[in-house]
Amino acid sequence: MKTRLAHRLVASVGMAGAFASAMLLAGPASAQDSRLSLAERVARLEQQAQNQDKGGIGLVNQVQALQSQLQQQQGQIEELQHQLQMLDDKSKAQYVDLDSRLGRLEGGAAAGSRAAPAAAGSAAGAAAGGPAQAAGGAAGASGTAAGTTTPAPAPATADEQSAYDTAFNALRGGDYAAASRGFRDFIQQHPDSALAPNAWYWLGESYYVTTNYSVALEAFKRLLTQFPQSEKAPDALLKVGYTQYELKQVDAAKATLQDVLKKYPGSKAASLAQERLNRIQLQSAQSAN
Repeated sequence: MKTRLAHRLVASVGMAGAFASAMLLAGPASAQDSRLSLAERVARLEQQAQNQDKGGIGLVNQVQALQSQLQQQQGQIEELQHQLQMLDDKSKAQYVDLDSRLGRLEGGAAAGSRAAPAAAGSAAGAAAGGPAQAAGGAAGASGTAAGTTTPAPAPATADEQSAYDTAFNALRGGDYAAASRGFRDFIQQHPDSALAPNAWYWLGESYYVTTNYSVALEAFKRLLTQFPQSEKAPDALLKVGYTQYELKQVDAAKATLQDVLKKYPGSKAASLAQERLNRIQLQSAQSAN
């Protein structure tokens, strides 16, 4: 009987111990679960912060991309401005060339063109009296000296001079379209005028300065064909060479410029022709390198 009671007591004690042990184990487990929950919360907060940081980095990247695009556009704008400046410089250079000729040739060219025939007439036939007879005397003297029978042109009339001056003033003022129209009208209305060679020359210049090279070339050649003895012939031949070069007819341009040197040695046109030949040679050497 006592033995049974002892066994029961032992069993009860064992169960109590087991229950106590289970309670002891359960306590730390709950605390561990609590600690893991806090860690997870911290991890979530850290993740959210990282996401916000990533969003901020994305904005920074977008700003940098926009800045890069802006820099590219600025580069393109600068390139366009550079090209525009080159075109403007070329136009200015052409205008300076034109203006220098205006100062050199037209500093009395228009007046000289109308006075030269009269002066020649006075030298050849002042005794005969009258502009027409004087011009005829000049033509005879010129024909004897040159072996030709081409009559000298009569002095420009007041109407011719007025029409010529109107076109020429438009050219000096930079109104090249009006100048072209004026010189063309003048040539059509007064093809045999003493001012016709000048009109053909400045017609060519009005097209040359606006880079209408094909039409300019035609005008310069017409002057040389119709008025080969004109004082404008050296400059017209020079501009034929210039215009051929602008039209990429390099070999023809060099041949024409060489022709200027041969026909008009020591002239201003020859000096300019030599300068352009030197420039063409230098550019060819640079291209070859």
